[in-house]
Amino acid sequence: MFARILTSALLSGAVAGLVAGLLQWYFVQPILLQAELYESGRLVHFGTKTAALLPDTRKIDWVRDSLSLMFTLIIYVGYGLILVSLMAMVTNQTKIQITPHNGILWGLTGYGIAHLAPAFSLAPEIPGVAAADVFERQLWWFATIAVTALAVGLLVYTRPVMFKVIAVVLLLTPHVIGAPHPEVFTGSAPPEIAALFVARSLGVELVAWLLLGVFSAYFWVSENDQEAMFQRK
Repeated sequence: MFARILTSALLSGAVAGLVAGLLQWYFVQPILLQAELYESGRLVHFGTKTAALLPDTRKIDWVRDSLSLMFTLIIYVGYGLILVSLMAMVTNQTKIQITPHNGILWGLTGYGIAHLAPAFSLAPEIPGVAAADVFERQLWWFATIAVTALAVGLLVYTRPVMFKVIAVVLLLTPHVIGAPHPEVFTGSAPPEIAALFVARSLGVELVAWLLLGVFSAYFWVSENDQEAMFQRK
């Protein structure tokens, strides 16, 4: 089973990571590069005057772009390992069948847990903006993902109303406590650029997770079918 999980995760993570990397290069990276220009002082924001996205921000930097794509692939292979492992566990312990169609729901759930829930109180940030301590943000981010995952599990796989109530409380707890933020929000880049970065980052992750869910389910089912055929022979 481990081999099937690993194969499915590698294939699905490679597909989702490649698409995510290309989308990030085209839609997200130009915003980051422009924010870096504001951070370094090469561009200055005065009042309501903002500069349009620079035409040369999509030029290929082979070293930076290759490393970015490689790490994106690694991250999504890791996500794939988690997702396929959960699919295998659910298949073995319940009567729920995994299909590419309900793989969409798996992808949406993973996106909600790993990205949407943390971003609700701690949105992705561009370079040059004031932020709280990195360790505090990372601690809150990991805790939020863990609590949200537990809450989703309780909502989906338990029936007693009490567990549903506990799940709702868990979902709200990180946001009621609040994410760590600086006392004063400041930044060198226009707020429109920060907003565009958040929107595009979350949009790219949504597409990637949908693909990850569909292909994880597809490859998992294919690996199981091939194993069954091998055993019959």
